[in-house]
Amino acid sequence: MEKEALFLHIRSMIVSSTKVPKWMAVSTVKVADLYGVNLIEVEESLNALVDEGRLKREKLQNPPHYEVYLLP
Repeated sequence: MEKEALFLHIRSMIVSSTKVPKWMAVSTVKVADLYGVNLIEVEESLNALVDEGRLKREKLQNPPHYEVYLLP
């Protein structure tokens, strides 16, 4: 999976979010289907982006307890 393309896609989703602070819950299944790749590749690319510090990952405190992504 092209990590840069995924980052640009996720970044645009976060920037267009109306939530304050801006965050986005990402469905890795939908992203994998959109790009026509394996689910594992999307998860690995997202983990790499978090490890590089390009995205932050948090878990919502209130139900439904989604894992959400934010820009640093």
